[in-house]
Amino acid sequence: MKKLLFILIAFLAFANGDAQILDPAKWTTKIEKKSETNYILTFDAIIEKDWHLYSQFTVEGGSLPLEISFKNQKGNFNLVGKAKESKTTTAFNDIFEVNETYFEKKAQIQQKITITNPKITKIEVNLNYQVCKEACINIEKNFSFTIPAGSKTAEVTTLATDLTTIDSAKVDTAVVNTDVNKAQSVTPEKVPVLDSKSSKQRGLWSIFFIAFLSGFAALLTPCVFPMIPMTVSFFTKQSKTKAKGIRNAIIYGIAIIFIYVVLGFLVTWIFGADALNALSTNVWFNIIFFILLVTFAASFLGAFEIMLPNSWANKVDNQADRGGIIGILFMALALAIVSFSCTGPIVGTLLVEAASKGGIAPIIGMFGFSLALALPFMLFAMFPGWLNSLPKSGGWLNTVKVVLGFLELALAFKFLSNADLVLQLHFLEREVFLAIWIAIFGTLAFYLFGKITLPHDSPMNHISVGRLSFGLVVLAFTIYLIPGIWGAPLKLISGFPPPMTYSESPYGVGNSKGGTNASALILPDGAHLGPHDLIAFEDYEKGLAYAKSVNKPILLDFTGYACVNCRKMEDYVWSDPAILKILQDEVVLISLYVDDKRELPKSEQYVSKETGKEIVSVGNKWSDFQITRYKANAQPYYIVLDTEENMLSDKPESYNSDINAYKGWLREGIDRFKKAR
Repeated sequence: MKKLLFILIAFLAFANGDAQILDPAKWTTKIEKKSETNYILTFDAIIEKDWHLYSQFTVEGGSLPLEISFKNQKGNFNLVGKAKESKTTTAFNDIFEVNETYFEKKAQIQQKITITNPKITKIEVNLNYQVCKEACINIEKNFSFTIPAGSKTAEVTTLATDLTTIDSAKVDTAVVNTDVNKAQSVTPEKVPVLDSKSSKQRGLWSIFFIAFLSGFAALLTPCVFPMIPMTVSFFTKQSKTKAKGIRNAIIYGIAIIFIYVVLGFLVTWIFGADALNALSTNVWFNIIFFILLVTFAASFLGAFEIMLPNSWANKVDNQADRGGIIGILFMALALAIVSFSCTGPIVGTLLVEAASKGGIAPIIGMFGFSLALALPFMLFAMFPGWLNSLPKSGGWLNTVKVVLGFLELALAFKFLSNADLVLQLHFLEREVFLAIWIAIFGTLAFYLFGKITLPHDSPMNHISVGRLSFGLVVLAFTIYLIPGIWGAPLKLISGFPPPMTYSESPYGVGNSKGGTNASALILPDGAHLGPHDLIAFEDYEKGLAYAKSVNKPILLDFTGYACVNCRKMEDYVWSDPAILKILQDEVVLISLYVDDKRELPKSEQYVSKETGKEIVSVGNKWSDFQITRYKANAQPYYIVLDTEENMLSDKPESYNSDINAYKGWLREGIDRFKKAR
């Protein structure tokens, strides 16, 4: 009854702030008797949609693996082998750059044991695991199995749920602080979050936009562009009236869109959304895509032609002569087949990229591509007089094809880089990747300036102003890439090359500690060099003592080694020059890692008065410190304190990618500290 009352009070306390202590995995357990001494312990979890629960076999360096601890094992029972797991999924995490293994929708874990003490009646088990969606939550649960006397199987339920810590980014959380241990009371307020639905919509819009541009690029290839006047003339002759011509043109355009959208639908239907989403992290698929794109690039550069059998085109062309809507549909199919040697590589690349996004992205991609491809045919059929304004077919069409070939080649190495990152082979580190791109785009610039010719190029006495202008843009981009080898961030192409940490020189060529004199710094007692070589403390008391000695406010940072959004804040917000200068000069940074597994000395271990949990590790200590003092459990979680441990800002801050907002929040606390001095 008291426990129920506590839960009700806690709920009311957080209700106004939209707080959410999430528990996405619901567990049931059972014990099955196999013989007089052998039993199987089974843990079954139902996992909420879109959440991942990480396996005990996921690799180090990423999200936290499941840990199973048997509290009363010694002298009572032995484990028979490692705990077995149900089906898992493996995917690459581009923040931690490791291949992670996790459960989706449901999980089952079974552990076989042999009883050695016949007097034992209960088996105590602790599960420590992490579940992630846009956020990550670290959870501990205790289970108690009662050994059945006569029956073979007994159902058991969770007896205790301990600490839950949340890595929040897109999950609504609230902040409630009480006047405990000198912490000031603040009004609950909703932390700024990113909406996952809108994020997915932006991803689909980007796929549509890229596909639409790809459709226009396909129009400017030798296989498609000359067909515009030919096809439009055909429809003009077949249409006895202007109204009928417009109608046929619209039907023809819709037929083109229909064919390509059906292609996108088939890809999604055959492979499924989950399988498509896994393509971007599967080693073999990335290698296959690399080979595929290199083949397409070679075709565009003139090494050979990728052609569908002529018999296909002839059969479809014969069907087009039937007239009516069926005939128009076959005309659209004939266009797709005849132009395949040019559109095939573009469509293939587009499907590869869209497939890696999963869901309906291939359908959206094909719609955007076909819409751009169909529009000119429709418009010129409606207004035949516009055909006179089209430029004549010529060598410029092959130039477009070659440029697309270079772009295909550059994109191919992105897929090879994905495979290398997953396997952690370090063959295609950042410097090597950038060197390849510099070579590709540098060669493209020479080609555009007429210094290199390829097999199908026409003789050229001069270059056009348009070609010269585009060549200068490519040359400028090539020069922009060069400093990246020496450590420049290259934000314009962020996400394409491997990250800075995946390189021969993480701080840039010739720099052992980036652009700072960090190696010459004399660090205060208990401090170390944190992100961006910031002086940071991982012990609260030592950091507080140092802040008093230098009379500076404290930036208290509750974080975690496996906190994705903590790394995002450090990489994208703290790296901003204005923020970095504040962190370097005006505050003392104390970073407390709630998932630090180092065991505390026995004399420092205790049972939390707030949660009832045994505090045995450094991470347990800082997590309990956050919950007890600030009644919050989200990471990242930032508080500005004075040297008397009073909060200086109106509210704490969580994940917030708005640099100006974060700067204003910091400035508010620091200015209050200065006024109080």
